[in-house]
Amino acid sequence: MNQSRGNLFILSAPSGAGKSTLYKALLAQDEQVRISVSHTTRAARTGEEDGREYFFIDADNFLDMIAEDAFVEHAQVFDNYYGTSKKAIAEMLDQGLDVILEIDWQGARQVRELYPDALSIFILPPSTKALDDRLRGRGTDSNEVIERRMSKAVSEMSHYDEYDYVIINDDLDDALAQMQAVFTAMRNRRQLIAQKHADLINDLLSL
Repeated sequence: MNQSRGNLFILSAPSGAGKSTLYKALLAQDEQVRISVSHTTRAARTGEEDGREYFFIDADNFLDMIAEDAFVEHAQVFDNYYGTSKKAIAEMLDQGLDVILEIDWQGARQVRELYPDALSIFILPPSTKALDDRLRGRGTDSNEVIERRMSKAVSEMSHYDEYDYVIINDDLDDALAQMQAVFTAMRNRRQLIAQKHADLINDLLSL
């Protein structure tokens, strides 16, 4: 059996749609999946660790990385920069791991230019009320910030039709099963199976 390269997945959603909960649940049950840790200039929130949720760097260092063409994609969201390292993604894919990029629709467009085979998934909330309740339930943002996030969510969700798959996160177990089905289907594409099981296929066809 030959070692095949991993698959690249783009995962997007408005803030509060539950994408972090979904991909963390997927990571817990699927050893072949990794999440790409992005760089950001925003301050770490309570409980976050450098190198786990994000690599926290200052704006000058971020701009230096842009100048060095070190990012697959980068964008300014609200008042901060976010970017995905080319080197980190390439290393994981070469190991045969499936990599999730948790990015917005603007970053997704940039990634598709470099990785046209990347598969994209958009997570939608079941309702605007559910989205608002989830944002307020965090207890970390002011009313002004929540209103900004709700307004931005409408703009973000309008780009759902640019994605290959859409999952409505109403029930976590159902949404997780749908996401796992997408990953399983991607791994069983004819081209990948032909590469990964070339010896087996040759044996079967030589009977």
